[in-house]
Formats: sequence, structure tokens, C-alpha cells
Amino acid sequence: MGKEILIYEKEPDALKFLKAFFKGRKEYTPHFINDEVSLMSELKLKKPSALIVGMTAGIREIKTSHRGCPVIAVVSGNVRRGLAKVTRNGIDSYILHPFYEKDLELKLKNAISEWNMIEHFTKEKKELETIIDLTYLVSSTLDPREILYLIVKKIADLIHVTRCSIIRIDGKERYAHVVATFEDPLIRDMKLDLRKYPEIKKALTSKRPVIIEDIKTDPIMYKVRDALFPLGIRSILVIPIIFREEVIGTLFLRTAKSSNAFTDGEIKLCNAIANASANALHNAFLFEKIVGEKRKLEKLAITDFLTGIYNIRYFYHRLGEEFSRSQRYNVALSCIMFDIDYFKKINDTYGHRVGDMVLREFAQFVRRHTRKSDVFARYGGEEFILLLPQTPLIGAIAEAERLRRALKEYNFKALNEEKGITVSIGIALCPDEEIKTQDDLISCADSALFTAKNKGRDQTIIHSTVRNSLHLQSISC
Repeated sequence: MGKEILIYEKEPDALKFLKAFFKGRKEYTPHFINDEVSLMSELKLKKPSALIVGMTAGIREIKTSHRGCPVIAVVSGNVRRGLAKVTRNGIDSYILHPFYEKDLELKLKNAISEWNMIEHFTKEKKELETIIDLTYLVSSTLDPREILYLIVKKIADLIHVTRCSIIRIDGKERYAHVVATFEDPLIRDMKLDLRKYPEIKKALTSKRPVIIEDIKTDPIMYKVRDALFPLGIRSILVIPIIFREEVIGTLFLRTAKSSNAFTDGEIKLCNAIANASANALHNAFLFEKIVGEKRKLEKLAITDFLTGIYNIRYFYHRLGEEFSRSQRYNVALSCIMFDIDYFKKINDTYGHRVGDMVLREFAQFVRRHTRKSDVFARYGGEEFILLLPQTPLIGAIAEAERLRRALKEYNFKALNEEKGITVSIGIALCPDEEIKTQDDLISCADSALFTAKNKGRDQTIIHSTVRNSLHLQSISC
């Protein structure tokens, strides 16, 4: 099938010449249009190689935006008026009456050739601008997720694809993860089974682009082609993003088309974008890794290694903040200290390893049953401490008793018994006339805890100043 040519001419002699010209010319496929409405409709639906239009055909104007192809004007009748109309419409190529086949043949070939050349350079210019723009954008941010989405979005803007995504593969795992796709910026960690994506596995192994022109005939896709048919995918392109001869972050660019294979130009463009993005991606992932390591170190610095809850260092940091707030605004601040009863017996009976497991279970149980605003930490050995901001004494007592009773009912896996453990609890509260500093608050809670242990354990004792002022006694089961 030859190049498609749309023809809109009503003048009999010109129309007769055009029909005779295209008769028997296999390099062209002419379509004669009878009215202007049909012509405009065809121009919107199709992209012909050229448009031949008569200046006496009654057409109002052929704007550049309506064209999408080169235009050759046919001037017959009043030459002066015809040429004026040609000039008004910005048409560069035209033939004059009397018409000659050689003249039209030359004008048609030149017009198509020039238009294709202009389109080619325009496309190359746009692609170059895209690469420059993308390079600037990915260099201006250290957020890998933003960079990845920018890459797939830019490619989808330039190439008509049904899918365009970046895949992450960690080591030799069976699964891959979609970390960016132009279809939905919110998709960031969709799991893929690599057994269903042989083209990705091949790119991973070869570290070279993998081009699937037609999934129906390519042997690589033999086992999965039936699953892809309903999706309307025909051609697939997988390009590894490589930095210093290594596939950085094991990332792969995967695009898919529903019709036609990828052109050489499209493949080169994807390669160019991948190469332009590699350095910025490397820096972004390096930055993310450093930030991640920093977060891990910060968490380790405030976490008790054995129990996984806050350590005493972080507790004192928060205590300073909450104590100052309590003093400044005269709001209640409660402190609860726990001691696991007869913990030495657990170590002697089951061993220190089981004892450590009990400490961890205890800590995790209490943390799950306290508010996010509370600060729970390991104080040392089998002693734990809980800070309750903006909590009066009644609330602290209720919290302590709730936890004490729950721990008695909880079945500790480490002990392999159907009973829990008992704890002794001491409570202190500020404002209090005896508590002047944050250390006084802890000392008073510790003193109350010591009293609870001396009175037989498995009970809650409130610091004496508060207890005496409120006429409270010890609380026990």
C-alpha cells in the first residue's frame, strides 16, 4: 500500500488531471474527498502523507493546526486570486494551470520529503530537550521515588505505550518490585513473580537491552504469551539502567506497546534517558541509603537492645522535656516503676536465655497496652519505668492496676505455662511538694516500688506524700 494522499478538488479539469495522475501509481493511495466537513474529519482521524487541495473548491482555510501533513495547492481559473489564497493559508507548494504530471510529481515528492525531514528534526529536538530537561530535574532532587516517576512519565509523554514502569530486583530473588509507573504515581511497591517475566530475567542476566518485537513469535515469551494476550500487549522493551558497568539498584525500565514494534529511534531514546538518569539515580539511592542508615543508628541509640523498647538514656531526655512542661504549665506528670517479682527464680529455674525472653515479652506486652504519648523504657535489670504526661494520680493508678492484672493473666510463651507473672509497682506524681527536680520524681517512684516489694509484692504503692494527702492505702489483688 502506497503513501496515503487526501485530495479535495471540485474544478472538473483539475479533478480529471489528478485522477489521471494517480491512476496506476502504486507508490500512492489517493482518497478523493467531496466536501469540506469530510476533509476536516479525515485530517483529524488520519495522518496522510500529503493533502492536495483546490483553491476553487470552496474551502475557507487550511490552518497549519488542521494539516498534520504537507499541503499542495491546485490553482486554476483566476491565478491572481488563487495565489492570494495560497499566500493567506501559508501554503508553500502549489501547481498552476495548465497542469503537468512532472510538475506535480516533483512537488509531491519534495513536499513529502521536506515534511518528513522537518518532523524528524522536530522529534529529535523534542527528544533532546526532554533528555536535557530530565537530566536537570533528576539532578535537582535526591528523592529516588520522584526521580523514578519523572523518568517513566517523560517516556510515556514521548512514546505511545500502554505500560511504562521501573522495576527493582534485589539480588537473585524470585520476585521483583514495581517502584514507579506512569499509570499511577501511587504504585510504588507492587510485587512481580519473575517466573512470569522472562524478558526481565534475560535483561538481568545479560545486562543488555531486551527487545521483544512480537510476543506471539519471540521464543523468550513462549510460556507467558497466553497471559499477555488479554492485556493487548504486543511489543516489550526492557532496558537496564547501568552505572559504572553495574546495574544500579537492579533497576529495569520496562515499556509495552499494544501495536507495532519499537522503532530504532524509540529504543535509542529510552537508552539515552536511562544513561542520562544513571548518575542522578546513583546519587539519589546513595543519599537514601545514608539517610536510612542514619535513621537506623538514631533508633539504635534510643533503643534497649534486649527488649526493643526505649533505653534509659532516651527516657531521661523525654523526662527533662515533660518535667519542664509540667512545672511551667502546672499539669500533672505521673511516673510508674515496675519490678518483675521473683525474677531471679525464673533465671535459676529456666536459665538466663529464658529470662531474657521473659523480659522481652514483658516489655512488648506493656508497650502494646500503653498510649503512644507515654514513654516506656527499661530502667535496668528487671525494672521498667513508664512516664505518663498530663496524667493525674487517678489515671496513673488505673493504668498501673490494669497492667498488673493483665500481666497475671497473660501466658508468657517463654515460660510455657498457663499463668502470667506478678509485678510490684511504685507511683510518684508531680506537682508535689517533695519533688523539686526530675530526679526526685524517679526517686519517689523507686521508693514507692521498694515499699511494694517489702509489703509482699504483687501490689501498687503510691508515693507517701501523695498517699497521705489523699488518704490512700496500698493497692493489691
